Amino acid sequence: MQKIKTSLVVGLGLLLASSALANASKEEGVSNAKYDDIALFGRVINFIEKQYVEKVNTKELVYGAIKGMLETLDPHSNFMPPEVYKQLKTDTAGKFGGLGIEVWVNKDGVLTVITPMEGTPAWKAGIKPGDRILKINGESTKGMSIVEATTKIRGEVGSEVRFTVQRDGAAKPLDFKMKRVSIDVKSVKNELLEERYGYIRLNHFQEKSSQEVKAALKKMESKEKLKGLILDLRNNPGGLLDEAVEVTNLFVDDGVIVSTIGRSKDDKDVKFAKSGVARLDFPIVVLVNGSSASAAEIVAGALKDHKRALVAGSKTFGKGSVQTVIPLAEDVGLKLTIARYYTPSGVSIQAKGIEPDIVLEDIDPETMKRLRRKSKTVSEADLKNHIESEAEKKNRLAAKDQDEQEENKDAPPRSLDPKEDYQVQQALNYLKTMNFPIPKSAPAVKTSMM
Repeated sequence: MQKIKTSLVVGLGLLLASSALANASKEEGVSNAKYDDIALFGRVINFIEKQYVEKVNTKELVYGAIKGMLETLDPHSNFMPPEVYKQLKTDTAGKFGGLGIEVWVNKDGVLTVITPMEGTPAWKAGIKPGDRILKINGESTKGMSIVEATTKIRGEVGSEVRFTVQRDGAAKPLDFKMKRVSIDVKSVKNELLEERYGYIRLNHFQEKSSQEVKAALKKMESKEKLKGLILDLRNNPGGLLDEAVEVTNLFVDDGVIVSTIGRSKDDKDVKFAKSGVARLDFPIVVLVNGSSASAAEIVAGALKDHKRALVAGSKTFGKGSVQTVIPLAEDVGLKLTIARYYTPSGVSIQAKGIEPDIVLEDIDPETMKRLRRKSKTVSEADLKNHIESEAEKKNRLAAKDQDEQEENKDAPPRSLDPKEDYQVQQALNYLKTMNFPIPKSAPAVKTSMM
């Protein structure tokens, strides 16, 4: 009984407060349409508390109302209750308990996989980019925000998570079981592909990513200076804006890196490169794809506009909006979209993405092997109705069986081994053969954004 009375008091309090605001607005000569809407919200809360068939928790009602309100704005604005707000602090540090999966809510409101991280439970289980997650632990994801989904995917190390996904080409939904592990995301991997040609894969922009890139360059140049670099931003979902700026500054010595503009044209923030930091003594090829988003697009766009790198691969995701986290209470926060990103040339990437200078198809190593087998000179074995040898017949049947298995196999995503990766090898060929100018200083770039 006491709980019901408390709820009624809270609900009536909201109603009285909204009425007082409306009266105050009338006295001040301000349009009261906004306050009429707030009064309407208070009345709805009041009716629910008094007449709903079961007891209600007022805080949950208010949280749900705020959540629903933000969902009408855009996919990236979210209300963060205590459990989500707490997780936010661990996200940028690069370590958490989970499955190693990046997800998104697409334009149809469907929870969709962007990419699984290499070597994680999601990767090993066979989760693929583009998979649409229908259920998490038996609960439908319909109407679930990205914040809610992240909360449900993460949890105690060793605990089990069940996914039901719909995959293009699959006759029916697929079920997966995975156990959460401690995900320690390494944002940077590097190696020498050939003598003096370096490769850096940047998985995510988190704390100290720019320092890790700088350390990777130093490691690869322990004996000789690089003649060229491949910066791999494929499947990079973004992260910290400041780190994206710092990474770009490692290769751009002057001018604008990125601009953000809010609702007002005057609400503009321009990030400039610091001179004396950048490496300008070798050409760069940046690899991107449809899962390169946000901060990854900032880096690719800046390097492209400054003519500092050749961008290759496929068009990027197109997340060109800026979010800020606003503390609402000690344990509650609000993530709100406040601006759009603009590349140095003044182009918004929102829903457009970065177009590559050169389109490179992503061909897996097994496909390349099959293509090479078909690309051979004509011999007796190619003549129609030729007499097969026993060895040839055995090989033909084995190859047919392997092809059928590959077509029907629901294999996990392939490891991005740069020395076997078609796009990386093509990028390396461009580095070695193209006449790509190495700037002595950054070119003049527009700073006026429209």
